[in-house]
Amino acid sequence: MLNPSTYNKPKIIFFSVIAVIILMVIWGCFYTVTSGQRALVLRFGQVQEVVSDGLHFKLPFVERIILVDVRTQKAHSPASAGTKDLQTVTTEVALNYHLNANALQDTYSRIGLDVEDKVIEPRIQEIVKAVIARFSAEELLTRRDAVKGEIAAGLRNALATYNINVEDIQITNFKFSRAFDEAIEAKQTAEQNALKAKNDLDRIKVEAEQKITMAQAEAETIRIQAQAIKEQGGEEYVKMKAIEKWNGTLPQYTGGGAMPFISIPVQK
Repeated sequence: MLNPSTYNKPKIIFFSVIAVIILMVIWGCFYTVTSGQRALVLRFGQVQEVVSDGLHFKLPFVERIILVDVRTQKAHSPASAGTKDLQTVTTEVALNYHLNANALQDTYSRIGLDVEDKVIEPRIQEIVKAVIARFSAEELLTRRDAVKGEIAAGLRNALATYNINVEDIQITNFKFSRAFDEAIEAKQTAEQNALKAKNDLDRIKVEAEQKITMAQAEAETIRIQAQAIKEQGGEEYVKMKAIEKWNGTLPQYTGGGAMPFISIPVQK
């Protein structure tokens, strides 16, 4: 006669499997949304609601949960564009953004959650090309801040229509082709040389004017002295000035011939 436990063993296994399945189902009916996340509740593929952080219940085999990060994220993309004067310029745009938590259902329905590849990067390329095309290469150098400001404003407005809030934008310096950089350097060198030549010419003119002024002053001094001599009696006036300067010492002479040697002391 068979042992009754032999008949009960398959039943025990069967009910054990059923119990495990039930526990798994019950466990799968609950999910947790952490801080900084939102959960999209999908029922047969359609978004039913968006729930915030906490412990929540879902219908087993009917509802599916997609967790979405609504904290600050970073995206960056290189961009290349042509200027108004047909120069190629490259730059890199990096931005901090977050998804609008109150519009996740609309965002998911329209574009899904891969916003960087589908939305952000294409908009960066589009805005950079549109803005840079309005400026010449030289204006990009002289009005760099204004150009970056227009790119940032364009990105904020464009991404806002996709429920993407831009927090901060960084745009690296514009880079030009090597030929353009060399042309700019040559132009700056030529301008510096031209400025130096102008300064040298101005200095030479000033020195020449100074010499002319000094010569004119000396000529005027001689004229005044000559005029004074003339007014004071000419030759007699000169003799009088010589007498005024005489120190009283008589000239000395040596020799007894017809042509004595006269020694005139020099006044020190």
